[in-house]
Amino acid sequence: MRIIAGKYKGRVLKSPAGVKTRPTSDRLRETLFNIIGPSIDSETRFVDLCAGTGAVGIEALSRGASHATFVDRSKRACELIEVNLDLLSVPEGETQVNCMTAETFAARDHESPGDFVFFDPPYDSDYGPAFLEIADPKSTLLAREGVLIVEHHAKAQIPDAVGELRRWRIVKQGESWLSFYERR
Repeated sequence: MRIIAGKYKGRVLKSPAGVKTRPTSDRLRETLFNIIGPSIDSETRFVDLCAGTGAVGIEALSRGASHATFVDRSKRACELIEVNLDLLSVPEGETQVNCMTAETFAARDHESPGDFVFFDPPYDSDYGPAFLEIADPKSTLLAREGVLIVEHHAKAQIPDAVGELRRWRIVKQGESWLSFYERR
């Protein structure tokens, strides 16, 4: 797994042993950042929920985001994210790693909401609890003009609208799809 573009372009990230973590493919990450890349600037805050290796959040930093927050419930994944950040010498002030579930993190009060929130849970998990927390009108995880991107299996039943969020785009790439949401 490698970083596709930006200041860390071509750098290789460490991947977990085994098959418990399903990293977002280089091809799907490239598609994602072809869509959102032009909107990333030095003020952009990126949140990577169910971050796994941290590749998506690191890609955002590489392309100019000012800060990336990584969230994963697995202690091993959080340790791997830290290893990958250290491997690239990413400044600590640009990142935060949180070892907790996506729904627990989403329910917290956030001083600096994410301009982009990428949510990529295991395909067989229940997306509902975290979706509801993010879509709650009182949630401060997603900026008012922010975009929630959900990676999911093609056969997953993902709603067109949840709370204040509505889906405005679906990108299909094999069995992995990206659904883009914004506030109504």
